[in-house]
Amino acid sequence: MKTTLLFPLILLFACSGPAQKSGLRALEEEIRSLMQATEGDFGLAFRMLDDTDRELLINESEVFHAASTMKTPVMIELYKQAAAGEFDLQDSIRIVNEFKSIVDGSSFRMDLGVDSQEELYERIGEKATIYELMYQMIIKSSNLATNILIDRVDAKNVTQTMRDLGAEDIQVLRGVEDLKAFDAGLSNTTTALDMMRIMEAIALGKVEGSAEMVQILSDQYFKDLIPKLLPPDVKIAHKTGSITGVQHDTAILELPGGSRYVLVILSKNLSDVPAGKEAIARMSRVIYDFVAEN
Repeated sequence: MKTTLLFPLILLFACSGPAQKSGLRALEEEIRSLMQATEGDFGLAFRMLDDTDRELLINESEVFHAASTMKTPVMIELYKQAAAGEFDLQDSIRIVNEFKSIVDGSSFRMDLGVDSQEELYERIGEKATIYELMYQMIIKSSNLATNILIDRVDAKNVTQTMRDLGAEDIQVLRGVEDLKAFDAGLSNTTTALDMMRIMEAIALGKVEGSAEMVQILSDQYFKDLIPKLLPPDVKIAHKTGSITGVQHDTAILELPGGSRYVLVILSKNLSDVPAGKEAIARMSRVIYDFVAEN
């Protein structure tokens, strides 16, 4: 009797592993076909936030310009330093528009025309809380707020904290629009694997202020990449990034049934940006369908 009862269970567990691998292989083929159909270069990292160790990594160690995805590490550093007593997130800080290049210390200013949060420029000389600037840095990707906050926490500290989280390659060297640094090849860079580890740390509560950060990321204003083709009942906490030929999205997702996963899609060298954005949205939908069906 025991042998008869156990045999189906043994067969179930023996088949579950290969079945999962087969599903991931089919998923990878579909994702790669979308990448190959779009002119540009992509990196992708997907991992379920459960005990199955299901993940998909494609060009996960390829280096990309971080664009605004580096603002999430800055937010992590802000919460870390606040927890250490360096400051309170409700402390006031002056809104300024003068920063120093990491190349030679010369001054530069932010250009309103290349920022996505214009309202802050009308308040230069006034004060705002650190939390308000951090919130605008994330939800509307304010470059001005980012530079003010990086001056406060120091980019070197941000990078070191990412190393402590297991992100081995990400480099947060500077703020935004430091053109001398850009011309010298000194840019913020990341990989899909590192961004997955960073978002996973937030999702699993491994960093100070994780729950608050998830809420802030959930208020993201730009929703035309990973969220675009997903049902409205999917909870998405994410941070986008874009510069010329580059479109990124880094996300924590939760389905109505409780399934949770991290998805990072990075891109560069996009000759047709709308096509690249559509490809990213379709990759996201394919992965959503995989999670929903499994």
